[in-house]
Amino acid sequence: MDRQRTKLRQRVRRRHHVRSKITGNPERPRLTVFRSSKHIYAQLIDDLQGVTLVSASSVLADVKSGTPYGGNIKAAQAVGKKLAELAKEKGIHKAAFDRGHYRYHGRIRALADAARDAGLQF
Repeated sequence: MDRQRTKLRQRVRRRHHVRSKITGNPERPRLTVFRSSKHIYAQLIDDLQGVTLVSASSVLADVKSGTPYGGNIKAAQAVGKKLAELAKEKGIHKAAFDRGHYRYHGRIRALADAARDAGLQF
C-alpha cells in the first residue's frame, strides 16, 4: 500500500513540474493529453478562462470507425489529426503541449506528431 502511495505522489509531482511552466491562453491554449489503457483523450484548454476550447478522443464515432481499438499508436495519430482539424475550424493555430506525467514517446509522441503534421504548431 505504501508503494502505491509513493508512486502516486511521484506521478503528481511530475505532472505539476511539467504544468508549472505551461499556461494556456486564448491565442495559445494548452494541449493536454490523458492516456488510459483502452483510449486516449486530448483537449485544448484556455487556463485564463478555465474552459475547454476543443476536445478529441478515441471514443468519438468518426475516430473509432477508422481504428476499432483506441489504445494504440494508430488511434493516437487519428486523435491528433482530428484535434488539429477541430482547432483549425475554431481558428486556433498554436498550442502549448502538456504531456502531463507521461513520457514523450509512444502514443503521446504519435498524437503530438499527427497534430503537428495536420497544421497545429507547438
